[in-house]
Amino acid sequence: MRRTLLIIASVAVAAVTIVAQSQRGRGANPTAPAWAAPFSVVEATIPEMRTAMEQGRVTSREIVVQSLLRIALYEERLNAVIAVNPRAIAEAEARDRERREGKVRGPLHGIPIALKDNIHTTDMPTTGGALAFDGLVPPYEATLTKNLREAGAIIIAKTVMTELANWVAGGPTPMPGNYSALGGFGMNPYDPRRDPREATADGRPVLGTGGSSSGIGTAASLWAANVGTETSGSILSPANQTMLVGVKPTVGRISRYGIIPITADQDTAGPMARTVMDAAILLGVLESASPDPNDAATKACMPPAGRDYTKLLRRDALGGARIGIPRASFYEPTKVPGRERPSGGLNKEQAALMDEAIAILKAEGAVIVDPANIPSVLETDPAKNYLSWGVCSGASSGKGQDANCSVVFKYGMKRDFNAWLATLGAAAPVKTLTDLRLFNLAHTRGNAIKYGQSNLDISDEMDLVADRARYQADRAKDIALAGTNGIDAAMKAHSLDALLFAGSSGASIAARPGYPTVIVPFGTLPSAGTPPLPSGFGARPSPFGVSFTGMACSEQRLLAIAYAFEQATRRRVPPRLE
Repeated sequence: MRRTLLIIASVAVAAVTIVAQSQRGRGANPTAPAWAAPFSVVEATIPEMRTAMEQGRVTSREIVVQSLLRIALYEERLNAVIAVNPRAIAEAEARDRERREGKVRGPLHGIPIALKDNIHTTDMPTTGGALAFDGLVPPYEATLTKNLREAGAIIIAKTVMTELANWVAGGPTPMPGNYSALGGFGMNPYDPRRDPREATADGRPVLGTGGSSSGIGTAASLWAANVGTETSGSILSPANQTMLVGVKPTVGRISRYGIIPITADQDTAGPMARTVMDAAILLGVLESASPDPNDAATKACMPPAGRDYTKLLRRDALGGARIGIPRASFYEPTKVPGRERPSGGLNKEQAALMDEAIAILKAEGAVIVDPANIPSVLETDPAKNYLSWGVCSGASSGKGQDANCSVVFKYGMKRDFNAWLATLGAAAPVKTLTDLRLFNLAHTRGNAIKYGQSNLDISDEMDLVADRARYQADRAKDIALAGTNGIDAAMKAHSLDALLFAGSSGASIAARPGYPTVIVPFGTLPSAGTPPLPSGFGARPSPFGVSFTGMACSEQRLLAIAYAFEQATRRRVPPRLE
């Protein structure tokens, strides 16, 4: 609470000062025509902001001030921010001067963008939400941070996140989404109330915010868009829960240099925005023009010409698109070898929305292949069945208990987290994963590990030499079940452009081989709770999207499909905060 109040106070003071200056004539936009209606950042798209600045109807400074005022107004209710850029207004004024001089840096010139707080910035701390990293200012910026600045973006704030991207506490007491020791709980703007049920009345939101990235501030128009990161669902799930477009790119399309890792095998950054166009613009900026020497995976995909993903965004892009419906498990319950109960399936309300989405796709000219089941989901041999092969997580997945799950996360966390700490040099507050665990144990009274640290524990017990063969075997199995005999097999068998998933339900299978997905807002569902919420509480509906997934490096096609679907439906509804 103290951190939240300090953020609100600092933002309010800065913004009110600027407004006062503007009223005295020092901050007015002299080129704006007298008849022009005031420009509002609420639900404004990036192209609308750019056009308004080009026409002299608004300045970057005015956009940033409006954004800061909205942060001050809503932060206590939403807790979307862990740090605000103290130089945001000064940077906006500099971008305005450049524009007046005829210099426009790029497609985000003067546009406020927020970053997840595991992405390095040198003008704000980068903490990952962990108490051990409180106040850490890294000695270098992330590659994507540099790309944003070169494109003219104003990095206005760092967003709350699930601590260390939700690889701290698994079972038996898993960490809730968007909780961290430093940031507390982020609240969903579609129902920013706390859960009143006794078992979960620890301050968490009654309506979940999704994976470890936060879409809170973008949904509430605190900034134009934000950058999240995903290892398995942490862009797609929060985008689904906050009615945003999320792009989980092919692993390697965006450099991971300067981002606190879980595992380089699956980690990626990606855009979260209110429209497909905005997400496409942001994706092009985040991607480097050439491979990053600090991240070998950036050789995986070639960027489009000029890194422009918007050229193929057409209203008629669904015509002739071949879209597969992976019915088994992802839509309908499916028998898993060796288990009594079937796995997966949609509930009645989810199924109805997906039926509607499929009907719209057909009406727009798409060719629907139904079913287009994933072969590894239907395998009768448990050793070859995707549903039988989970991710080792939590206290029950330590050494000696991990024969039937993938060790890729827990092995990768020790390998890549220790390597990341080494890049910090003298700035590193701890030197190893072991040091972090010991710090957390010594600071339990400071709430360092409110939900424990079972995932850090099982990671730290890995031996990077002795366990390497096991890791390599599990990584190969992940790719075989989710990629080669999974998404690849289904798409190649039916010559598909995309697979259609409900919400973020396809996130995990796409994440293992590192494949891209674009999610688009589509509707709402009744908020389900177990146990039920108290009588009279009046739970608000939960946002729900649809996802388009493809094979490696297929972002251009997926964005075109997603854009045409978005334009045909236009289902995004802003949260009621005003």
